[in-house]
Amino acid sequence: MKHNKIFAPVVLALAFALGCGIWAYSRSKSKVVMTSQITSQTPVMEPGDALVDIKTSMGDIRVRLFGDTPRHRDNFLKLVKDGYYNDVLFHRVINEFMVQTGDPDSKNAPAGKRLGTGDPGYTLEAEIVYPKHFHHRGALAAARQGDQVNPQRRSSGSQFYIVTGKAYSEQQLKQMEQQMQMAAKQHIFDSLATQHRDSIITLRKNRDQAGLQALQEELIALTEKQAAENPVTLTDQQKQAYTTVGGTPHLDNQYTVFGEVVSGMDVVEKIEKSQTDSSDRPLDDIRIISMKVVKK
Repeated sequence: MKHNKIFAPVVLALAFALGCGIWAYSRSKSKVVMTSQITSQTPVMEPGDALVDIKTSMGDIRVRLFGDTPRHRDNFLKLVKDGYYNDVLFHRVINEFMVQTGDPDSKNAPAGKRLGTGDPGYTLEAEIVYPKHFHHRGALAAARQGDQVNPQRRSSGSQFYIVTGKAYSEQQLKQMEQQMQMAAKQHIFDSLATQHRDSIITLRKNRDQAGLQALQEELIALTEKQAAENPVTLTDQQKQAYTTVGGTPHLDNQYTVFGEVVSGMDVVEKIEKSQTDSSDRPLDDIRIISMKVVKK
């Protein structure tokens, strides 16, 4: 079948049960309200939204938390009130991509220590409100483990990132859209394979290659059908944002975007431009001093 090369062999879907990754994300008709980082307008507060001030060693950042991602909003507000984020580092910083923080193990971490696995001991159910919330410059989103070990795309209980990204041409966006469509198909296929895990194991034990091939063909056909019913396309709002101020479109519809920067994007950019080591940790510690709930 012509689509066979699109997806990994069905047996590879079993890899979801192996090991644990770090809390990170891979270099892998709703009204959209843009922040002042995207337009020149003051952001409109919607019902349930909250504001939080983040005081860092490089300056202050104000973020708006979305009311339509209540689990993430409430969890973030609780951690802020508990002082959980005080003294944590921006432990993962990549130019033209994002800045990441929220690892409790980063507090007082010695220079050179690899960070990114710390959390409060729980994860959050995904709240992917797409395409209303997407990865434009200034978006705030939850980090998570990769799909292979986290097919439900549950979020870290504390780690989050702020998008910086870059601007794309229309042609680049078309290519990106095709990649997103392929990623969506892979996710559908992996989910279907997980549902058929017992059958796959039985077929492998029996060394039934014909049976495995037939099952793979069946899952590919189902994948194509589901993908056609829910096509992945960029909205006009996304295209406008990604061709002007920029962002990270390849992360869309895969991670929970639960807020955005209201002011202080210049501080985020200073953090983004800091020198880092081979693990993307800034050579000079950049710290969250404190956070404060301004409005809830």
